[in-house]
Amino acid sequence: MAKTVKLLQMSRIAPRHDEAAEIDSVVASRQFNDRRAFHLLMEAQHYWNQMDEFRKDRERNKRYTYGYQWDDVICVDGKSMTEEEYIKMQGNVPLKNNLIRRLVRNVLGVYRSQMKEPTCTARDRDEQKLGETMSIILQCNMQLNRMGNMYARTMEEFLISGFIVHRKSYGWRNNKVDCWTDYVQPNNFFIDNNMRDFRGWDVSVLGEVHDISFGQLCEQFATSPSEYRQLKDIYHLAANRDYIASFAERFGYSRLENYDFLFTSDPGRCRVIELWRKEQKPRYRCHDYQNGDIFKIDVEDYAKEVLTVNEERLQMAKAVGMPKDEVPLIKATWFIDDYWYFYYLTPFGHILREGETPYEHGSHPYVFKAYPFIDGEIHSFVADVIDQQRYTNRLITLYDWIMRASAKGVLLMPKDCLPEGVSIEDIAESWSEFNGVIVYEPSKTGQLPHQVANNSTNIGITELLNIQLKFFEEISGVTGALQGKPGFSGESAAHYNQQTENATKSLLDLLESFSDFVTEGAYKDVKNIQQFYDSKRVFNIAGKSGAQIEYDPKKIRDVEFDLSITESTSTPAYRHLANDILMQLYSAQAISVEQLLEHGDFPFADELLQSIKSQKEQIQQGANMEAVNKLGAAMKG
Repeated sequence: MAKTVKLLQMSRIAPRHDEAAEIDSVVASRQFNDRRAFHLLMEAQHYWNQMDEFRKDRERNKRYTYGYQWDDVICVDGKSMTEEEYIKMQGNVPLKNNLIRRLVRNVLGVYRSQMKEPTCTARDRDEQKLGETMSIILQCNMQLNRMGNMYARTMEEFLISGFIVHRKSYGWRNNKVDCWTDYVQPNNFFIDNNMRDFRGWDVSVLGEVHDISFGQLCEQFATSPSEYRQLKDIYHLAANRDYIASFAERFGYSRLENYDFLFTSDPGRCRVIELWRKEQKPRYRCHDYQNGDIFKIDVEDYAKEVLTVNEERLQMAKAVGMPKDEVPLIKATWFIDDYWYFYYLTPFGHILREGETPYEHGSHPYVFKAYPFIDGEIHSFVADVIDQQRYTNRLITLYDWIMRASAKGVLLMPKDCLPEGVSIEDIAESWSEFNGVIVYEPSKTGQLPHQVANNSTNIGITELLNIQLKFFEEISGVTGALQGKPGFSGESAAHYNQQTENATKSLLDLLESFSDFVTEGAYKDVKNIQQFYDSKRVFNIAGKSGAQIEYDPKKIRDVEFDLSITESTSTPAYRHLANDILMQLYSAQAISVEQLLEHGDFPFADELLQSIKSQKEQIQQGANMEAVNKLGAAMKG
């Protein structure tokens, strides 16, 4: 009887050599099985840790912006304490005058007054009408996402931290499916620390840390009852609705301490790490000489997409007698392609979802901007004036300290001048009364009671404080004209406007950098709209009766658009200029009153236009009835 031999699996005794799988980074990573998620988590945590200094700097800038300006930690006699605690230990009051907050509000005011919006221009001039259509659709989407307020708050973040992030996505929200924009807190974001391109084109890894409720988690990742039960097992604390979180932040306040990558400070929330990174795989880059298209295909599609098509064209050429070297074939070149791949990870080593980017623009859903990013460094607008703010606070506190310590209104009373039976407390009480009378007996030496008032505050602090305030304006570039301060007596309006324009130039680089961020976001919005708006829709910008257009996906889907930033039509200056031009045209009888109301911006335009249209319809109906009556009378006659 033959002896039974247990067969061993080939994969356990010899490594499999699959050249395509070895080159494909995603397939190669799957050999780690259960450890794969932990490898991804460790890589993401590495990039997260590299941004630790940025998060600390951002927190410090935020504290100075919102008034917590004595919270820097110092070491006194080997003991660490905040500057506020040290000043209080000395019996003084840590005073501050928040100039940074006023500075940020002034720059935000400049941005709001120059509010701009993205405009689409078709690269093919014959398709320019479609560019105007896409501009209106983009403005409608911006209204849907309340982008006016979103960009203002993002600009404030840009001034404080110098790094801003938005996330562009498509999905179900607020009972509708549409393209959405989300603000991403920089503390929750991590990015490749090897990036050096100002435009961010060389980024290879980025991601975001999400703290969401268990209900939101199930909405996004549970597609069956079994997946729901799996999520409930992973996040068992957050799944308990009766659990009361005692570690959550106070409403309206934030804290940075205990800020961890893997675990949330609130056990009632679910921590999910979203990771996007560039993966590599072999592909073919193809050039179809028949129509001039250049595209890429996967290795497994080579036979179907290239060989089969070329064979069909050769057969067609043979049937018509075309020489073989004249046949327009598809030329394919093998190459290593990098593409964006996403992972949704739990802190416990589970991959909730993964896949190649679902967006036709081929990139990740994030839009980010770092300023100025020279040598990969971030330096914010607020950080430039923190030293001036600190010295201003120091001078104010010192001024208060000297005033309280100096002698003010001290009465010198000779001891032998005290009347018999009168105590020094009685003298002090009489001295403090506005009509007090002190009876004393002159001493033998002839000394009289007198008051000492020592003015020791005029020691140059006021001059130093004025110098610091001037430094504050010089360094920030936000001078008096930009702050709305009145000009000097007799100053002309032209000179004051020139001063304001000159002050704005110092902020021009900052404002234009933010405009680049808006352009990049609008580009991804347009690409998402072209991809996901797959049915005809009618759009109308709120408040503009003449901006109603129809979106046809068959016409717009494959159009390439250039994006530019132009002055927003919502600014008061633009509306006033447009109304003036329309009134001039109406006065010259170049346009009708209906055209004036449709294209102008008047508070009563919609009601008046509707009233005029109704009146015309009634007149038209009356004329028609009169014609019918005349015809009936003629027929009877």
